[in-house]
Amino acid sequence: MHHWKPMWIVPFFVLGGMTLTAQDSKPAPNPVVASDDPYQWLEDVGGDAALDWVRARNAKSQERFEEDPSFEPLRKDLLDILDSNARIPLVVKHGEYYYNFWRDKKNERGLWRRTTLEEYKKDAPNWEVLLDLDSLGANEKENWVWKGASLLRPDYTRALISLSRGGADADVTREFDLVKREFVADGFQRPEAKGRMSWIDRDHVFVSTDFGPGSMTDSGYPRLAKMWKRGTPMESATTLYEGKSTDMSIGAIHDDSPGFERNFVSRNIAFYNDELYLLNDRKELVKIDAPNTANKSVNRKWMAIELREPWSVNDRSYKAGSLLVIDFDAFMSGKRNFDVLFEPTDTTALDSYGFTKDHLLINILDDVKNRIEVLTYSPEGWKREPLRGAPKFGTVSVTPVDPDESNDYFMTSTDYLTPTTLSIGTIGSDPIELKRLPQFFDSKGLTITQHFATSSDGTRVPYFMVAQKDLKPTGDHPTLLYGYGGFEISLQPAYSATVGRAWLTQGGVYVVANIRGGGEYGPRWHQAALKQNRLRAYEDFAAVAKDLIARKVTRKERLAVQGGSNGGLLVGNMVTLYPDLFHAAVCQVPLLDMKRYNKLLAGASWMAEYGNPDVPEEWSFIQKFSPYQNVKEKVNYPRVLFTTSTRDDRVHPGHARKMMAKMEAMGHPVWYYENIEGGHGGAANNRQSAFMQAIAYTFLRQELMNAK
Repeated sequence: MHHWKPMWIVPFFVLGGMTLTAQDSKPAPNPVVASDDPYQWLEDVGGDAALDWVRARNAKSQERFEEDPSFEPLRKDLLDILDSNARIPLVVKHGEYYYNFWRDKKNERGLWRRTTLEEYKKDAPNWEVLLDLDSLGANEKENWVWKGASLLRPDYTRALISLSRGGADADVTREFDLVKREFVADGFQRPEAKGRMSWIDRDHVFVSTDFGPGSMTDSGYPRLAKMWKRGTPMESATTLYEGKSTDMSIGAIHDDSPGFERNFVSRNIAFYNDELYLLNDRKELVKIDAPNTANKSVNRKWMAIELREPWSVNDRSYKAGSLLVIDFDAFMSGKRNFDVLFEPTDTTALDSYGFTKDHLLINILDDVKNRIEVLTYSPEGWKREPLRGAPKFGTVSVTPVDPDESNDYFMTSTDYLTPTTLSIGTIGSDPIELKRLPQFFDSKGLTITQHFATSSDGTRVPYFMVAQKDLKPTGDHPTLLYGYGGFEISLQPAYSATVGRAWLTQGGVYVVANIRGGGEYGPRWHQAALKQNRLRAYEDFAAVAKDLIARKVTRKERLAVQGGSNGGLLVGNMVTLYPDLFHAAVCQVPLLDMKRYNKLLAGASWMAEYGNPDVPEEWSFIQKFSPYQNVKEKVNYPRVLFTTSTRDDRVHPGHARKMMAKMEAMGHPVWYYENIEGGHGGAANNRQSAFMQAIAYTFLRQELMNAK
């Protein structure tokens, strides 16, 4: 059990009172017009009037971008990259097999497949196909999108497969027979909803889902965790925990580690605010006595606590950002003799950690660069040493292959210009390269540099820049500045063939800002931009833009900003708060109306991040970073492209629709494209992804590379 959090709750795009979802919205008889919001009718996701409005703007954007002679070659190149069989098929080990989900040109919806390690090491492994989603979708006349599978130990002959229509967060779960390679007709099945189902044993599952009126939270996630027995109606499942409507979600999970089998129930109150309970053999819930804000995980004999706030216990104080470890049974008996395995400094933060059978792998960020350490327990304490063979530069991640059985790990290494490499290793030996991406674009002459801007309050803000080695300080280089800045998510260097093909090889400069709100320096970096301090994230981003101009990398006329989801909110605020800094902006699946965000889809689950706009004292600061309320007439705003998805049931497409409508009515230069399906990622398959990306990069090239 590693960093347990319900898988259906994720804030990232790389995101209430109102429980409308994209798939169950019904056309309104007439557009609804609120006195203080004339565009509220566009929140009617599938309404005829709203979709007619969408199609009209889609057609206008398609006409502009598809007429560009470079559009179709770019779209085709991007699709070839996304469909390429040279991509690395990342795998997860269950028993003797290594499982992978794969999409390419031939398999648009994808294949769930498996192979052995011996085969996987080959350049062209022999894969056993378990489920063909294209065939399934054709047979069932549904646009199924893969959402994952959970396999049942110890024989791994049964799985719980989750699928969503069109890529939405709401999904179904069905039991699958891996021997017969078919769904079990009378097996476990969870109807479409936001939720989860997971194995306990062959005849029992944990299920959290929509059980009817009152069973979902204000955020639109399950309020009940239940245990369901095979052969009985799901409605008769035994309730284990019932949360409050104001909670974010409730869930349960079985830890199937051999010899350490345990059951847990989690009450997620808000992001980074949860209670974890052990469900003991007497079906009693025993609360894990650790701070709600801490990340809590149990791994075989060990319990790990990653602190997000300072914690004092038994006359000892521990710093926020620290990683504490203790024997789980000792902890449950009242012991608090923690070992501190990581403590942050001014430049370091804990990126991730994972247990193998006999060791702990810790991934440390030092000024947004990775360093891997191996910790080994003995009665004398924990011994610490660097991971053998780990790269000295770039983004490095390590994942235990089978933490219950071995000390093997997968390691990926990458940066903006270096194709991703996948290696396998055993602690104590050098890793062996398994797979490497090809060079999808010509990076000759390009280099990566790290810089630091100074924000308005004096904070040092790092950013990465990818550009030509001999870049002259002319102030004339087309520059795309990307950011996110929320939910403690770090932006680290990673190879992107699409950025390389569509932007870098066309002469563009690519910049990624590591602003506050993210996790680049741990919890303190995130907490510095919460709620009333949100503007700090935007001040940081503006500081990076100003630094690029001061260093004569670019100028306003050749500078654009891009971001999605919470990053879309960032873009909206850069447009409305700093209109003189940028010439163009790409705003993807964004949050923009912060007055109503908590009433739209999953919005209520993000109030710990942004605040509650229904509380006057909090609206007083939220309104300062609500682009929809702050856009004005007679201001020379950057040219903006809004993109979203009709079937995004996490961040409501109404945000982008309403902002587009309002700016369009004011006469501002805005463009819009909404994919009719695709969920929060904006696309349901590679073809749609290539099209959406081609639109964005064509817009950027037209606006920046043709600037005077």
